[in-house]
Formats: sequence, structure tokens, C-alpha cells
Amino acid sequence: MDYVITREDEGRTAYYTLRWSPFAKADKYEITRSVPAIGGIAEIYYRDREGKLNLFCLQRSWYGGLRAVLRERCDPIIEKDPWRLSVLVKWRDRIYYRWTNTESFADMADVMYFLAETSCAGAGGETSGRFDRIFVREIDAGKLVTI
Repeated sequence: MDYVITREDEGRTAYYTLRWSPFAKADKYEITRSVPAIGGIAEIYYRDREGKLNLFCLQRSWYGGLRAVLRERCDPIIEKDPWRLSVLVKWRDRIYYRWTNTESFADMADVMYFLAETSCAGAGGETSGRFDRIFVREIDAGKLVTI
């Protein structure tokens, strides 16, 4: 199955579908082996003591690809951001990720805007400017929908 972002548009309204990869436990060797070096969006979660997945990093990757960004964001030896590093250290064996890819930087900007606005309380940045309205539907192999 392809884990891709697709778009249909009607005038100035965009309808995106995100096909997420299955959730995987973060392991630098597994990421290197299984995640492609292509552009896309990744979400990284920690599983708390009650078993709930908590999003702590929403990341886009264009140059360098998803493999590189996930390796950096999931490895406490490489991660530089103090807050993300603290999460990685505290929940070290309970980090999970999923990803989807796109060949369109503009589509990635629109989807990141939507995801950040809905999950990060207004931290969406800017859209591509092509659409007045953006809708997103998630399809997840594990049946987890976060929006």
C-alpha cells in the first residue's frame, strides 16, 4: 500500500486524503531500513502510562526526506531541541511514529497548516495560498484518526 497524500479540489476548496503508514515503535535501525528518503509529513508520539498516544512532534520533511527527519527526531543522541529531547529521554521505550509522503511541496504546506491548526492550537504557519478552504481526511492502517 502507498502511504501518500492525495488531493481533489473544487474551485478554491481542497479535499486532502492522508494515508498514514502503520504506527511503528521508534528504533533507529528500523527507521533506516523501512522509512523512505522522500518528502512527506511525520507524526511522533509517546505512549503514556495509561496507554494513550500523545502527539509531541509534527514534522514536515522535503530535502533529506522522511528517513532523515525521523532518525533525528526519534534518537536522543541526535535530537537537539531541549523539549523534544526531554520527551525522548522520559518515554524512551514508548516512542511511536507514522508518516505519509507527497511529491508536492504546496500540498505539504496546506496539510501541515491544517494539522498544526487542529492539533497545535494555531501553530499552523502558512498555506500554499491556492485555496480558501482546506479539508483533510485521515486513513490509518491502525484505525487511529487524530482529527
